[in-house]
Amino acid sequence: MFSRRSCLALPTIARFVRFNGSSHPVATRQLESEAPAPLTEEEFSSMIIHGRSLYPPSYHPRTHSVPVAQLQFRAYHPQFLELYMHFVGHAAAALGIPISRPVYLPTQRSLWTVPRGPFVHKKSQENFERKVHKRAIKAWDADPEVVDRWVRYIARHTMPGVGLRVTQWKRAPPGIGQQMVDAAVGSTRLGSSADNVKALAKKIVQQEL
Repeated sequence: MFSRRSCLALPTIARFVRFNGSSHPVATRQLESEAPAPLTEEEFSSMIIHGRSLYPPSYHPRTHSVPVAQLQFRAYHPQFLELYMHFVGHAAAALGIPISRPVYLPTQRSLWTVPRGPFVHKKSQENFERKVHKRAIKAWDADPEVVDRWVRYIARHTMPGVGLRVTQWKRAPPGIGQQMVDAAVGSTRLGSSADNVKALAKKIVQQEL
């Protein structure tokens, strides 16, 4: 808190700045012309904004709609599940990964009926119920290294009581099929040369003798 002297000085300073600032129109125009430059994604993510986690995460738009990963979450308590989904969304927004909003999957419900006790209390039974809440998130148009880092980060900071299953799709370079065929043919005898076949035959004969 300000002292009494500083509190009395604040209106005087504000009045001085207001009257003296209006007497310099050139300086006022320069300040108005110097508009702040837009923040980049890296600068915005690295900024320290108190209370950022209280707001919903920002969702980046998709560029090519190429799926790269699908995440499924399961938990018995929906409160923990919603909190962890909020954390995962903020992590993806910080890395610039376009993701979908949380998709609510059907809740798995299980019922059990067990007797309260044997013999005399056979007709007295008790019912138990268990609900498994499920959510899903899909990611698009991101580099495989960035997706791996995102998955490792959220798996390292996973919340107790929340299960995570990750499915990733990785794109192979063009011509990978021909390379696999050449490698398979090269490892067989049909693709080997005549000299190699003769050397292999001599080696087998020497081993047998």
